[in-house]
Amino acid sequence: MAITNGRNLAELASLINSDGKISAEAFSAELTASIDPTLYDSASDVPFEDAVKGTQVFVASEGLLIKLTDSDWYSIDGSTGAAAAAAWVFQGTVSGYVSGGSAQQNTIEKFSFATDGNATDVGDLTAAVFAANGQSSTTSGYTSGGYATPITNTIDKFPFAADGNATDVGDLTLARMYATGQSSSVSGYTSGGNAPSVSNTIDKFPFAADANATDVGDLTQARASAAGQSSTESGYSSGGFSPPQRNTIDKFPFAADGNATDVGDLTQARSDPAGQSSTVSGYTSGGNAPPRVNTIDKFSFASDGNATDVGDLTQIRNDIGGGQSSTESGYTSGGSAPPRVNTIDKFPFASDANAIDVGDLTQTKTFTAGQQV
Repeated sequence: MAITNGRNLAELASLINSDGKISAEAFSAELTASIDPTLYDSASDVPFEDAVKGTQVFVASEGLLIKLTDSDWYSIDGSTGAAAAAAWVFQGTVSGYVSGGSAQQNTIEKFSFATDGNATDVGDLTAAVFAANGQSSTTSGYTSGGYATPITNTIDKFPFAADGNATDVGDLTLARMYATGQSSSVSGYTSGGNAPSVSNTIDKFPFAADANATDVGDLTQARASAAGQSSTESGYSSGGFSPPQRNTIDKFPFAADGNATDVGDLTQARSDPAGQSSTVSGYTSGGNAPPRVNTIDKFSFASDGNATDVGDLTQIRNDIGGGQSSTESGYTSGGSAPPRVNTIDKFPFASDANAIDVGDLTQTKTFTAGQQV
């Protein structure tokens, strides 16, 4: 039992519903005071990165009382599964990362989410690569596939806690470039891409252990150069080139391995955009329609449907690669206007609006992979 606050344990147990949750109304003021958790409205508000051992939180929207032990968040029944899944969010609170890029760079760059500013060079990939795709766990960034003379199947991992170089931790099932990355709470996904023919394969690799990827499903179309988005439950691949340019929004489940389904359309068929994710919506920014566009599209995670045009980037550009997502904003970094640019754009999640230029990468680059923590 992870939480053992004496006389309150029985009362806590009596409040658990059949779904393993507690209603906010049932969590009385007296019980709150005696257990002394910190109260949050939603899991995305919990500052997990700054938490220390012994921290207890009650997430009202999820109905979960959870506690941090040495390395895991536990629900009051002592299990990690439900609490970990509810607590995890794709968005970062500290930094965005840009790894690799054209022309065949091995640089790992980092920029702050807290303050607008330029990126800094914080490490190197194991090889100079472009057209790779990115994934993010709570502790590490991943860069998988890409073109490194020749096309590679390498999965690189680099730490978030300290600036440093990446290590090779596994292989994709296919050597491919121009694929799309997605992330669940426990796994990284690589979907589509050129291998060198256009592929529909969805690969999955674990975050808990360094290992090779496995083929777990197919996109609805074989295509490359799409944008990737991640909700807490599903991975998304939007747009791309098969050829020609596509407007398809595909969705595949994280809970069980399976094929993607077509759940909507972007406002424009386009390739080579960037992808961002809030807790409730996916975003697809820029790309080649053709011609190049600066459109920021948004589509809902809660219900399947088409995207809407909600704003513009500061530049018309494509060949962007991975985007970055904080809890408050989406970021689009690099790309081709042309020529290649080093611009870091930021647009808000809370309201539909145009992006603003908030900093520069250390180099002009295209076809990058994006991560965040």
